[in-house]
Amino acid sequence: MDAYIKIIANALSLMEEAVKNTLRLLDEGATIPFIARYRKERTGGLDEVQITQISDWNNRLKEMSKRKETMVKTITEQGKMTPELQRRIEECWNATELEDIYLPYRPKRRTRAQMAREKGLEPLAHYILQQRGTLRQAPPVLAVLIAQTGEEAAVSGAMDIIAEQVSENEGTRNVVRGEFQRFAVISSKAVKTRKDSDEAAKYSDYFDFSEPLRRCSSHRLLAMRRGENEGVLRVSISVDEDKCIEKLKRHYVHGVGDLQKIVSEAVEDSYKRLLKPSIENEFAASSKEKADEEAIKVFSENLRQLLLAAPLGQKRVMAFDPGYANGCKIACLNEQGGLLHHEIIYPHPPKRLYAQATVSMMRMIKDFRIEAIAIGNGTASRESQAFVKEVIDEIGELPQSRPQIFVVSEDGASIYSASKLAREEFPDEDVTVRGAVSIGRRLMDPLSELVKIDPKNIGVGQYQHDVDQAKLKHSLDLTVESCVNLVGVNLNTASTYLLMYISGLGPALAKNIVDYRTENGPFSSRAQLKKVPRLGAAAFQQCAGFLRIPGADNPLDNSAVHPESYGIVEQMAKDQQCTVKELIDDKNRQKNIQLERYITVEVGMPTLLDIRSELEKPGRDPRRQIEVFEFDPRVKEIDDLEVGMELPGIVTNITNFGAFVDIGVHQDGLVHVSQLADRFVRDPSEVVKLHQHVKVRVIAVDERRKRIGLSMKQIKQ
Repeated sequence: MDAYIKIIANALSLMEEAVKNTLRLLDEGATIPFIARYRKERTGGLDEVQITQISDWNNRLKEMSKRKETMVKTITEQGKMTPELQRRIEECWNATELEDIYLPYRPKRRTRAQMAREKGLEPLAHYILQQRGTLRQAPPVLAVLIAQTGEEAAVSGAMDIIAEQVSENEGTRNVVRGEFQRFAVISSKAVKTRKDSDEAAKYSDYFDFSEPLRRCSSHRLLAMRRGENEGVLRVSISVDEDKCIEKLKRHYVHGVGDLQKIVSEAVEDSYKRLLKPSIENEFAASSKEKADEEAIKVFSENLRQLLLAAPLGQKRVMAFDPGYANGCKIACLNEQGGLLHHEIIYPHPPKRLYAQATVSMMRMIKDFRIEAIAIGNGTASRESQAFVKEVIDEIGELPQSRPQIFVVSEDGASIYSASKLAREEFPDEDVTVRGAVSIGRRLMDPLSELVKIDPKNIGVGQYQHDVDQAKLKHSLDLTVESCVNLVGVNLNTASTYLLMYISGLGPALAKNIVDYRTENGPFSSRAQLKKVPRLGAAAFQQCAGFLRIPGADNPLDNSAVHPESYGIVEQMAKDQQCTVKELIDDKNRQKNIQLERYITVEVGMPTLLDIRSELEKPGRDPRRQIEVFEFDPRVKEIDDLEVGMELPGIVTNITNFGAFVDIGVHQDGLVHVSQLADRFVRDPSEVVKLHQHVKVRVIAVDERRKRIGLSMKQIKQ
């Protein structure tokens, strides 16, 4: 681990002690949220991003160590291992350099060079490569070999050996690699037989496209690679071939003569047949990996913003899933998200039972004391909003305040409604009811509901199905875990699916907690968690600080103060001559606390500052307040748009090339990164956030391609 510590510290510009302690905590089974929140003294205050980077680097170095073991074993079995070679392998921590070192020894299929060696032509290849004399002046033993093999076959075999040696030489590979790094161009061409197909239309921008690889953005590269996978495009990465070959010849060809000519031809063959395909594949893989990382980063940040969207809270909600022919599915939910009632109404064509639908709506709003209405943003959403507003305007007196109307994203609701989890929650209801319930619950608490859906189906990604799926899942799982633990969950109402993301739990312990709660009633304290089957001391330490118990006898059980720090708070209260509850309720007493008095070997100022912050607002929700939004009533379809219109909109997705905004016409418009602000913007997420309410100007409308260009320049937000 010591070797890893220095490498990671240098790579991430961190203190070695912080890296060492973080790795030790990770090895002990501590989770990233727990380390970031409750072990700041040991890490020097590293945040979740830095701890995740340390963990990723550690895993990468472990994989590289395994690779080195394989290399050493293979080379040793070949009888070619030397102390110098072993030292180079042990000291190398660059994956590309390591593979270059191993390349000459790596087992490979039977190559042309290998077949030439089997014919005994390697000495001839060495003689030719030295370029001293001529072929006719070869030593007698080589002359006999040439005669027996035939001059043409012997020279051809020797060239194959030279070509392979050139291609496996580290220096040679670095020369070609350097050319690719500086001058590589990525190009795409349309496949003629697919060019006019309907599927090919979306790739028309790439039918004859090229640009320097180092300038190619991740979304363009992933678009080209998707087109290639679908058989619409041919994609290549290339450099100036003649320039590369000339560079290599200057290194390998010395003087003029027949041997020099043979070497020159071998070098050219080496580049075209071996080096170019190998380095091109290397750069195709590395550029794809870089594009994947950028896309995954965008997806993860979008997912974080979506999961941390403002919750409505515990209110009685009517979920309204709009539709035309099949009607609008209505689900009425109680304050905890439980299903009270459901039915279907037909306020829109083709049935259009408007009066009946109005009566039904009024009845449900009154009978179930509805406080808010969540309308899905899919088909018939705008028409449904207008209908609901008319109903509320006509409803008359209500025992409760008039319901507010919110538009909620439907992305992934159908996936959830058909899932095993939805069937377990609502075994007696069909998919339409489950989908409507999901829409309503998303309004109440987006985090609790969206964790039930595979993030790839939530609709906030960029080419999410084209990137490395293992890396994507790892990143998204970490994002969900981070969000759940940042907010914390109510131990007495959280679902198994929400609890499983809490630090230290997982599916089995989450289920055990819910089963224990069902059998024994609500938890009255965090300490009671220790009675849950198989939830030991280690799991309790990891999870306790992220679980909340509203109304618990000990008010700290509804805060982010960890049970291991309860003694500190109790001592603070004692010193202020009050109870813990009185300390929480009295801001003046909190101001009188002298934190320095409570510093110990284990507890430092970072933890004490966190405790004081939590005492000020125990159990505070870090998410923002929810806001009501309305689209411009003038526009309902794309043909209602006119260039120059200024409209309200909701940011639905953020990519590295801009932001997509819903302006209420069933087709999101794009605010290109260059149109986001009256200044240069490198990263769109610096300017906009997911579900942010913005004002935009229409700058282009392409009805045929269903594309809308928007701008936020010179508009006061």
